[in-house]
Amino acid sequence: MRGIVVVGAGQAGASLGAKLRALGYDGALTLIGDEPVPPYQRPPLSKKYLLGEMEVERLYLRPLSFYTEQDIELRTGVAVQLVDRAAKILTLSDETTLAYAQLALTTGSRPRLLPEAIGGSLGGVYAVRTLADVDAMAMEFRAGRRLLIVGGGYIGLEAAAVARLRGMHVTVIEMADRILQRVAAAETSAYFRALHASHGVDFRESTGLARLEGTQRVERAILADGSVLEVDCVVAGVGITPDTRLAEAAGLAIENGIRVDELGRTNDPDIFAAGDCSSFPYRGGRVRLESVPNAIDMGEAVAGAMLGGTEPYTARPWFWSDQYEVKLQIAGLNTGYDRVVVRPGIKEGTQSVWYFLGPELLAVDAMNDPRAYMTGKRWIEAGVSPVAKAIADPASDLKTLA
Repeated sequence: MRGIVVVGAGQAGASLGAKLRALGYDGALTLIGDEPVPPYQRPPLSKKYLLGEMEVERLYLRPLSFYTEQDIELRTGVAVQLVDRAAKILTLSDETTLAYAQLALTTGSRPRLLPEAIGGSLGGVYAVRTLADVDAMAMEFRAGRRLLIVGGGYIGLEAAAVARLRGMHVTVIEMADRILQRVAAAETSAYFRALHASHGVDFRESTGLARLEGTQRVERAILADGSVLEVDCVVAGVGITPDTRLAEAAGLAIENGIRVDELGRTNDPDIFAAGDCSSFPYRGGRVRLESVPNAIDMGEAVAGAMLGGTEPYTARPWFWSDQYEVKLQIAGLNTGYDRVVVRPGIKEGTQSVWYFLGPELLAVDAMNDPRAYMTGKRWIEAGVSPVAKAIADPASDLKTLA
């Protein structure tokens, strides 16, 4: 019997499947994942799990019994190789086929890897994306060892924080002239650079990686400026790309991810997409969000659309990062900002960075300042903007500014 098949057993796929049952769908429901484990949380991988402070079972989004109780067929360790849209049949890597009435693609994203030509396939070189990735690198994170992190984004900085807490010697190289350049204002970059430097991280900005050298394992890194670093292991934090391989092969429209409409529907009316792999309408343009909240909210919204709902998905972007004793909370999207206002926090080491486009508040980065984050998030979601000049005055009351 044909039913709904969800391809991709990450946060979006798990949320979509659970919501289908919660909304009363009682037909056949299959959730397919290419990893040999049930759906799990990814954010703790580069934080508490890598530190050894979280057991693997606590990563799981639901106990295995949930899928049985909800009559969700969970198929792990198997990949979908082909989508036959005309016949509505999937070909799987275990040489079986599966028919569907409706299909949801929640295939997530893939890490960019260091090229093999510059030593990216040497032992001791890792990406941070899956449970298997982190299990493999965990044995490397020991006191006294020398770690090179390629890329000064949030994933790289989170790994740097864990490594320093483990007593490793850490060097971060970044091709841009500052860390976090792609995702944050210079003020936020400076805050986190100072935080990591205070913990002993060595930064090499405006410096790329020429190549890694070693016999079977990495032993040294040659930087673009000619300097040589002796290293024991390397973490590549050079970004991720939406996993659109299956969708592309099936002839679905691609635009910085699988292109979907406001209901999460692709150009095939029986195929939907949600989460990191999808791009969707947002404020007159299109956007693709790489975040847990978006994966959950969009997955649940698409579940409703697959059952005939007509409520458009409205994204409310927010993100977070944990580094040492600092919790960064981000509300909104800072794309296109033309002015930044910094507001000192009440306690030492706390602050918030507010992004404006003209008079409009776009986003806020709050470092150990949950009040600023929650206030900014409410304003952004309500379409309300405070006076930028007043934000910078720490004596002003946020409640009265909008």
